[in-house]
Amino acid sequence: MNILQILPELNVGGVETGTVDLAKFLVLGGHQSIVVSNGGAMVAQLQSEGSKHYTLPVNKKNLFSMIHCVGKLVDIIKKEKIDIVHARSRVPAWIAFFACRQTEAHFVTTCHGYYSTHLFSRVMGWGKLIIAISEIIGRHMVQDLKTPAQNIRVIPRSVDIDKFNLPHKAKTDKNSFTVVMIGRITPLKGHPYFLKAMARVIAYLPGVKVKIIGDAPVKKQTYKEELQLLTKRLGISSNVEFMGNRRDIPELLSKADCLVLSTITQEAFGRVIIEAQAAGVPVVATKVGGVVEIIDHEKTGLLVEPKEIDAMANAVLRILKDPQLSANLVKEAKKKIEEKYTLAQMARSTIAVYDQVMKSTKILIIKMTALGDVILSTAAFKAIRHQFPDAQIVCLTSPLARPVVDTCPFINEVVTCDPQDKSFKSICQKAQELRHYHFDKVIDLQNNRISHWLSFLAFPKESYGYHNGKFSFLLSKKIKNNIKNISPVEHQFRILQMTGIHYDPAFRLELKTHPKDDLYIDKLLDSEWLGGGQVFVGMNISASNLWPSKNWPLEYMAKLCDILGQKNVRVILTGESKDSVLGRKLLSMAKAKPANFIGKTNIMQLAVLIKRCKVFISQDSAPLHVAASQHVPVLALFGPTDPKRHMPPVDNSAILHRSLKCAPCYSGICKINTYACMKEILPEEVAQKIMQLIK
Repeated sequence: MNILQILPELNVGGVETGTVDLAKFLVLGGHQSIVVSNGGAMVAQLQSEGSKHYTLPVNKKNLFSMIHCVGKLVDIIKKEKIDIVHARSRVPAWIAFFACRQTEAHFVTTCHGYYSTHLFSRVMGWGKLIIAISEIIGRHMVQDLKTPAQNIRVIPRSVDIDKFNLPHKAKTDKNSFTVVMIGRITPLKGHPYFLKAMARVIAYLPGVKVKIIGDAPVKKQTYKEELQLLTKRLGISSNVEFMGNRRDIPELLSKADCLVLSTITQEAFGRVIIEAQAAGVPVVATKVGGVVEIIDHEKTGLLVEPKEIDAMANAVLRILKDPQLSANLVKEAKKKIEEKYTLAQMARSTIAVYDQVMKSTKILIIKMTALGDVILSTAAFKAIRHQFPDAQIVCLTSPLARPVVDTCPFINEVVTCDPQDKSFKSICQKAQELRHYHFDKVIDLQNNRISHWLSFLAFPKESYGYHNGKFSFLLSKKIKNNIKNISPVEHQFRILQMTGIHYDPAFRLELKTHPKDDLYIDKLLDSEWLGGGQVFVGMNISASNLWPSKNWPLEYMAKLCDILGQKNVRVILTGESKDSVLGRKLLSMAKAKPANFIGKTNIMQLAVLIKRCKVFISQDSAPLHVAASQHVPVLALFGPTDPKRHMPPVDNSAILHRSLKCAPCYSGICKINTYACMKEILPEEVAQKIMQLIK
């Protein structure tokens, strides 16, 4: 793999050390390692160990500088053929995120600290997978930044044991001890409490030397001067040495008797702790954040409450005065390091994350309007699964259609969206939910303004749909909708062609039902004495309220019931609860009484009922698509719509359609008020087709 790590600078620090350590391991493993930063003291080491470095000002929060860096990073990604871009800080993460959207590279982040909930920090949760350096940081990302838990991978920081396992120099003075504190000089690190505790330690053991390793940022030099003044006020200035930033940490630790971490806020991890333990130095640390994951109190170190000066002083004195305790703490700490915190373990776990990202594909399919249209899309669902067998496929659909998609074997997860709520606020809220999935592809089978916006705002690597003028410029890949009179399934497959999927008639509609639905239909049929060898056909009584022009005349339906009754074929009526009045009226008109199941089934139960029929008769509506999904012989009655564009694929089917001058009109209400397109389809003709299909 070609891996690019990006961070603000390569100077002294835990993030920088972790980056260089991982880069070294990547090179040893045969991977290409690239690092992008603003440069720093560790660049020479990085390059000497086989990695390549590019210098960019990715440490600046200036918007124009960040935009400039996006373009430069895109060039680097393309030039080096990068597979993974691994961002380790917020400004670099924003740059990397937008660069990855313009390339084939995958975006991964590592969360090194407690980020604020401000929008600026959100990008750290936008990686396809997110590495947290401790369990507590992982919880912070989930609880505070709303990162999905399934996207988090906890990989603790590591230590190069060989680098820190230096021999301790023999003491020349048994009363001389060295206590060290390592870290940036900022108020969060609790230096004043540490110095006050050391004043009490020195009062008992005047030979204690205190070494403060690390420096203050340029803007906090005044704070460092205040600490130096504090040592004078405490009377310990001769015992305390401010050593600044150092590159010889292993050597300094080899001369130390105790390390103290006195952080007063939540510590993300505490890398200096495992470095000290690897060097054989016992540790006293405040009980904050990820520190409690490293130190088992009284076993691998000593824990004290933040700001508790006496407790810190007493813990240090215990270690300095009790060589056996010190030895036991070091022994157990080294065992834990070898089990959990080695460089090799960290690198292997990180590469495993990279492998998972490379192998995983996340696909969003958008189809969220009419129920029948969603059923029509099941052929596309099957084809997408066939092309991407290991992908995580999520479908965004309407609440009404959710039962259809929930049982679909080709879909991993269902997200719902109310297609009637067209406010931009709702679109943005839904898009935010979708972004958590980090989709590689969005396949927009809906192709309207809302779906195109969602396709864009979900921030996928690629989005596919029709170039139809409905904000379709938001799609990354689109095809013109310029081929007319093709079947609805073929129409969807034109979009799929852009993903390498080609139309195959073998991809038919599929609607998977549940055994409990079979039991329900058994009882329903028994209630009308339709068991055994009784031959019956189903008939949908009405289209939607928006399409009365699709309805076949009620008196024709009644006559059909009578004609079929004479042939020992019974009709069962299907429809929604809204059609109950029509059902009762039809029953009063027909001599051969049909079984009235109107309003007695949900969509999945209807599928089972239709599957039991010898033939199913329907207008251009959702039940027609349900019948196609159950591979039942279908007789379709088309009037105001074109069967070439709307007839689902069925092996054994017949279509009755009149080629009138005014048809297809695609109007819900007949403009000339004759409804001739449906009235000219006579009951005798329908009965004849039904008997042919039965045979």
